[in-house]
Amino acid sequence: MPSHIHLVFKAKENNPSDLIRDFKRHTSKEIQKAITENIQKSRKEWMLWMMERAGNKNSNVKNRQFWQQHNKPIELWSNEVIEQKVNYIHNNPVVSGFVVNAEDWKYSSAKTFVGEIGELSLTEL
Repeated sequence: MPSHIHLVFKAKENNPSDLIRDFKRHTSKEIQKAITENIQKSRKEWMLWMMERAGNKNSNVKNRQFWQQHNKPIELWSNEVIEQKVNYIHNNPVVSGFVVNAEDWKYSSAKTFVGEIGELSLTEL
């Protein structure tokens, strides 16, 4: 999705907050580096300015802020809940009108879950 991501993961040491924190820190640095080093200027300055503006509004941020501070974690405690959430994630770009089929979304794992008849299925895992 252009404005957010969904992740399904398991923290080995039961530390999902640490994992999300480290993921956000690493990806934020790498994305900002990629933007800064990009020789094309079409939206570069605007994106950096937006991140600086967001960072200035947050006392926890020293420079720029890429990710929002809050998360909406949901514990996936059963296979039924996992399947429900994965289906929600896969269908998010469809519901938002970006694609007609979930597997057509470039950054989705939906194509991994498509069965022979074209339906999303986790039962084959």
